[in-house]
Amino acid sequence: PIFLRLMETDPANPLRNIRVLMPGFESTCTSDPFHPDFLKRWRGVACIRFMDWMETNNSDVRHWSQRPQLADATWSTKGIALETMIYLCNRLNTDAWFCLPHACDDEYARQFAQTIKTKLDRKLHVYVELSNEVWNGQFEQHRYAVEQAKKLGLGPPERPWEGAAQWYVRRSIAIFDIFNEVFGEQPKQRSGRLVRVLAWQAADPWWSEHIILPCEANGRPAHEQVDALAIAPYISMILSPKSDPSSDTVAQWAVDQVMDYVEQTALPRSEQWIRAQAQIAEHFGVALIAYEAGQHLVGSAGGENNEQLTDVLHAANRHPRMGRVYDRYFEIWTEAGGGLLCHFSSVGVWSKWGSWGLLQYADDDPRDYPRYQSTQRWREKLLHRSGPGH
Repeated sequence: PIFLRLMETDPANPLRNIRVLMPGFESTCTSDPFHPDFLKRWRGVACIRFMDWMETNNSDVRHWSQRPQLADATWSTKGIALETMIYLCNRLNTDAWFCLPHACDDEYARQFAQTIKTKLDRKLHVYVELSNEVWNGQFEQHRYAVEQAKKLGLGPPERPWEGAAQWYVRRSIAIFDIFNEVFGEQPKQRSGRLVRVLAWQAADPWWSEHIILPCEANGRPAHEQVDALAIAPYISMILSPKSDPSSDTVAQWAVDQVMDYVEQTALPRSEQWIRAQAQIAEHFGVALIAYEAGQHLVGSAGGENNEQLTDVLHAANRHPRMGRVYDRYFEIWTEAGGGLLCHFSSVGVWSKWGSWGLLQYADDDPRDYPRYQSTQRWREKLLHRSGPGH
């Protein structure tokens, strides 16, 4: 991020129209805002999920008038303008995955859909999802869903999270109906552009089987009105002082010991989640896709403050064995019948909070990142696959 603090200006003629530009792009920054190296790196990906760009988590956007706009002074509070996201997908010829704010009203959804229909290349698919991880209690969208469910009397009072899931499904389908009307499409229409997504926990298939997909909305089960079930089947190693193994224990391990755990425990556990969810998706006649995916090696509940642990987890993420783990991970996903997989994330600096970016910096040498190389290899294999779910 770039920080700029204005210390003094003339109140009668204040400093304004501040722009921070990379040298050499002054004349093209408005008409073509993306760096050519950025476009080159991601050209060929199947889809971009804009969850973080839309500042989806804990969003307070409700009305269309509150949306991020092209002329806003900053896009760091409410997210990046929809027009810019559409422009990027058109430039890259890639499908778009949008996460609408959890409290958005019908008019917001209608205007959002209309803007996409008007501006996005008609050859591209549109993945539509309500918010992000509404099941996750750390986010405001979960608390909002719980309150809405209570108002509607959904779910057992002693298990408010089940009511939240039911509200999520019903509100999602209400938004899908608005998109259906704007695009003139119906669910499961093979020639259609829309991919209607319900997303829930990977680790507990019970939710998908008993709550999410069979939940009734408009008098019909959800699986008849959506196209895809999305999960996040992370290769998980979340370490705290009380976990098994504990963060203190793993901090003393060599990198190869960490990779042994990843290969022998974390990856097989992820495979179990994937195959169980794939069977459920097939049973209900929907595609299985991943809204997030990749490694999840991180300290938690105090473990993140162990610098030695952070160092060994970062080293594991740079190790050639992690590239081989990713190779097998993608094979498992494909073998199980999984479709589109959105890796989390593209470029981002590693820290004690995780090693999410496939690269850390835009000018990194990709040869230093086996995970990035594995992901690009898999992408190359799938370049000729097309259609919803791929």
